[in-house]
Amino acid sequence: MRLDRYLSESGLFTRREAVKAIRGGLVTVDGEAVRDPSLKIDENAAAVEAAGRRIGYTRFRWIMLYKPADTVSTTDGDPRSVLNLLPAEYRSVGLFPCGRLDADTTGLLILTSDGATAHNLLSPRRHCEKVYRFSCLPITEEQRVKLEAGVDLSDFTSKPCRVTMADPEHGTIAVTEGKYHQIKRMFLAVGSEILSLERISFGGIPLDPSLARGEWRLLTEEEIGILETNGGQDAQP
Repeated sequence: MRLDRYLSESGLFTRREAVKAIRGGLVTVDGEAVRDPSLKIDENAAAVEAAGRRIGYTRFRWIMLYKPADTVSTTDGDPRSVLNLLPAEYRSVGLFPCGRLDADTTGLLILTSDGATAHNLLSPRRHCEKVYRFSCLPITEEQRVKLEAGVDLSDFTSKPCRVTMADPEHGTIAVTEGKYHQIKRMFLAVGSEILSLERISFGGIPLDPSLARGEWRLLTEEEIGILETNGGQDAQP
């Protein structure tokens, strides 16, 4: 791997900053200063330091973001993109949302550069569970049972899910699908309406309660392991 790419994929430098640091003599490889950004190194064995700081290599990046309202789960340059909540160095390492949340839906959003695992986590065969906290127009026990059993919508029938009510207007719903506006459409189909929706868990990873809306952190190794396990080789039908 090229040295400048190694540094930029560390998440601590943009590609341009990496080149500048190398050419400025701030980077050493195995204890020796280098000034060639195109130098090929073994990313799994080389000891790389920048300005005296050891730079470890991570092939993929995983970030937990507490998505606020009025942001969008895109990477297309929209000024409302959730990527704009991250520092510039993290916007240059190929991160994208692992699944989408509507603009007015808040909560847990996982961003990654690991396309294969993200694809499997979102595969209908994988049955990756997503849990949402909601408020709604009051629903009865009969309506709750209808939601759990699966609802006939115009283009598909939702799979059985788990709905737990704290009171007639508040609860949580755990689904294994992620179709467009699905939960909102499900509630409309049984005669209610979602008033607020927040994702609190994805693929076995809960939203960190220490994060405020708009804040983020790197996933822990344990959390990454859970997602890699849940998003491993796709399940068979």
